[in-house]
Amino acid sequence: MKYLDEFSDPELARRLFDDIHATVTRPWALMEVCGGQTHSIIRHGIDQLLPEGIELIHGPGCPVCVTPLDTIDKALEIASRPDVIFCSFGDMLRVPGSGRDLFKVKSEGGDVRVVYSPLDALRIAQQNPDRQVVFFGIGFETTAPPNAMTVYQAKKLGIANFSLLVSHVRVPPAIDAIMNSPDCRVQAFLAAGHVCTVMGLGEYPELAERHRVPIVVTGFEPLDILEGIRRAVRQLEAGEHTVENAYPRAVQAEGSPAAQAMLADVFEVTDRAWRGIGMIPASGWRLSPAYRQYDAEYRFSVTGMHTEESTECRSGEVLQGLIKPHECEAFGTTCTPRNPLGATMVSSEGACAAYYLYRRLATPDAAGTAGTREGVTSLG
Repeated sequence: MKYLDEFSDPELARRLFDDIHATVTRPWALMEVCGGQTHSIIRHGIDQLLPEGIELIHGPGCPVCVTPLDTIDKALEIASRPDVIFCSFGDMLRVPGSGRDLFKVKSEGGDVRVVYSPLDALRIAQQNPDRQVVFFGIGFETTAPPNAMTVYQAKKLGIANFSLLVSHVRVPPAIDAIMNSPDCRVQAFLAAGHVCTVMGLGEYPELAERHRVPIVVTGFEPLDILEGIRRAVRQLEAGEHTVENAYPRAVQAEGSPAAQAMLADVFEVTDRAWRGIGMIPASGWRLSPAYRQYDAEYRFSVTGMHTEESTECRSGEVLQGLIKPHECEAFGTTCTPRNPLGATMVSSEGACAAYYLYRRLATPDAAGTAGTREGVTSLG
């Protein structure tokens, strides 16, 4: 296949569904790690078209959603300062902190700017030498290399008024933490293809072997996801637990050595708190000592901030796969995209946003086919 629309071909999807139906003999629970995969699954009704008993559990694969509340509050504190130009991708501006968000800071006079690359923020720093310019660096292994490169360039060019507020997290330790949870029901993982384009497959075989779970690396289009599910189900039915690459057009086993070298130079692995989940050992990055002068937390002395999560928002349970978004009492009532209680409702990759956007408020019917509720879409 050469064109993107071919990865949504209903006839090819039907064949994959038929294969999955013919293979399954018992219930299985699979977790898709990436929020982009979650949106594709819900948008196309993939979970409702699977055999009865096959459950897709939505994992903590949205970097906006897992950015902890105290980090958001640090961003708000820094962005409120008159000498600061605070730069961020647009999806962070609506994420609620303890009492406001970056849009609110902007409306109060803060210089908050949406950029499309961390290098845009570096250019702003060059153009405004009398101002401090901060870029909000969040994300999984996919966005970490360009952020690392930007800090590397800042040091190389001697741009002293640029800094990075870091909230980078790593997928393999999160998978390990999920499997170690006493409430875990996950029996197989659909791993995020874009993460593996950077980091390769090297960290996954040990996880698959130790936890005895299949891990299938998949893409984000409907046929990508269905092929990942098909392979995972075949392994489960056969009692196998290996790592498979179902996204070879983008993922190589070794990943990107150049990106990995940049990460190793600029960042160091650290424990990291995940919003709604808690501290996961060795699950994040921070700037290494050689680049510590570009760390916004230290530059603006906000390292000691601590906050409490809302008791009304159950996004932590959603991120852990313990509940579906519509099972939260606040979903669609006191929590909406216009007035979100948590990041999972406002992020473009959040599970709550996917359920709200595609009006997935009903469960599948007994035949396992997509419902007819307005707003539900399905393949074929």
